[in-house]
Amino acid sequence: MAETQRRILIVDDNEQNRYVLTRLLQQAGYQCDQAASGKEALRQLHFHPDVAILDVHLPDISGFDLCRQIKSDPATAQVSVLQISASFVSSGDKAQALEAGADGYLTHPLDGVVLIATLRALIRLREAEVMARETAMQWQSTFDALSEGLAFVDASGKITRFNQAFEVICNGVGPVPADPDASELFRKLLGTDLPMHHSGGERYSAEFDLGKRTIRTTVDRVVVRDAEVGKIIVLADITDRRVAEYALRTAERLAATGKLAHAIAHEINNPLEALVNLVYLANASEQLPEIREYLSRAGEEVKRISRITKQSLSFHRDTNHPVPVDVGALMTEVIELYRKAAAARKVCISYDARPTLTIYGFPGQIAQVFGNLLRNATEAAPANSQVAVRVRPARRAGHEGTRVTIRDWGAGIPASVQEQMYDPFFTTKELKGSGLGLWVSRALITKHRGTIRFRSSTRKGASGTTFEVFLPVPDGEFTQPEPELS
Repeated sequence: MAETQRRILIVDDNEQNRYVLTRLLQQAGYQCDQAASGKEALRQLHFHPDVAILDVHLPDISGFDLCRQIKSDPATAQVSVLQISASFVSSGDKAQALEAGADGYLTHPLDGVVLIATLRALIRLREAEVMARETAMQWQSTFDALSEGLAFVDASGKITRFNQAFEVICNGVGPVPADPDASELFRKLLGTDLPMHHSGGERYSAEFDLGKRTIRTTVDRVVVRDAEVGKIIVLADITDRRVAEYALRTAERLAATGKLAHAIAHEINNPLEALVNLVYLANASEQLPEIREYLSRAGEEVKRISRITKQSLSFHRDTNHPVPVDVGALMTEVIELYRKAAAARKVCISYDARPTLTIYGFPGQIAQVFGNLLRNATEAAPANSQVAVRVRPARRAGHEGTRVTIRDWGAGIPASVQEQMYDPFFTTKELKGSGLGLWVSRALITKHRGTIRFRSSTRKGASGTTFEVFLPVPDGEFTQPEPELS
C-alpha cells in the first residue's frame, strides 16, 4: 500500500507541535489527523489510523495510560503507538512507555529523518502482523475444514493444536481437555498407550475400534533442521470404507458360489452377462467417481468369474489372440504396483531378472497371477524382512520358457493346509480373502500351458514359502477364452 494512503494520528495538547508534525508528515506523503486530548484521541482511534503519535503529557490523561487503553481494547490494539516527549527523557521513562505497550519512543527535539524512518518501520511491522494474522486465520479455516482429525504434539508430549474433526472423533470418550497430554488422551481412546516415541523416521499406523466406528491412526515425526520438534497425529474415520469392503467381499463370495455351481451354470450365465453390461453402463456415468472405480473393479471380477464358469464347462474358446509378453517387464510393473503396500508393512521387495525368451499369452491374466502371489507373499512376510522375486530363462519337459519365483521368509504353510491350497473358497485370511486367488491362478497358468507349484517350510530358522511359475514358449495352437462382453 502506498504511503499517501497511510493515516497518522497526532495526539498533543501543544498546537504548535501538532502543526510542525503535520507539515513534516504530509510532506512525506502521510495523511494526518489531530487530537489535543486523550478523550479526543480515543474518538479518533475508531477511524483506525496506522500509527498514533502520543505526547506523554496530555491535559486529561498521561500518554502512558492512553497507550494502555489503546492496547487493551481489541478494536484498537492493532494500532501502532509511537510515544514522544520533551520532558520524560530518561531511560526509565522510555522503559515505562514500552511496558505500557508503546511500539517506539522518541524525545524532543525530533529529527525528521529519524521520525519518518521510525514510522516506516512501525508500519512495516503492522503490515507483517496483519498478514500473519490473516494467514493464521486462513490456515486454521483450512485445518478445520479437513475431514480427518489432525493434531500437533510438541516435544514434551502435549497436544498444542488440533482441528474440529479431531475433537469430534475424540469426543467418543469425552471432550478434549485444554493442553491435553497425547499419551493420556490415547490411553482413553485405545485402552493402551499410543507409541509416541517410536524410533527412526518410520510412520506409525494402526487401526482401532471406537464404539461402533473404526479409526485409523497415523503418527509422523516433525523434523526441523535435523531435530525432531514434535509429531503430527492423523485420525481418519474409516468405518464406511470398512463396511463397504466387507460388503464387496461378501457379495463376491456369494456371487462366485452361485456362478461356480456346475448344475446351474447355464441358468446363471445370462444374468452374468446382464451384470457385466449394467456395470459397463454405470461405469460410463459421469457421477460418483469413487463408486465408478468400485463398479469398474467389480465388473472385471464378474467378467473373470463368468469366464471361469465357462471354462469349467468347456463351453468356450476365446477369439482374442495372445500377444508377445516380456515376463520380466510385466513383473516389473506388477512389483511397482505392490511395492508401496509392501513398504507400509515394512517388507522390501527385491527383484532379480535376467533376459528371457518372449512368450505368448494374455498380459492381464498373467499379471493377475503374479499380483496374487506377490500380495500373498508380502502379507506372509514378517516386518523388516524381504520378498525375493527372480525371473530366469528355464527349460521344462523339453520346452523353453520363463521361470518366475516369489519367495518369502514368513512362518510357512503347515502341511495340513498345503493339501487345500488350490481348493476354491479355502482361505486362512477370514474376511481378507475370498479363497479364489490360487484356484484362479492355477487355472490361468494351466491355460497358458504352464505350471504353478510351491514349497514351504515351517521349521524354525528356515521357514518360508516359495511359489514358482513356469510359462513355456508355445509351439502349437493356443487355447483362448471367449471374447469379453461390452
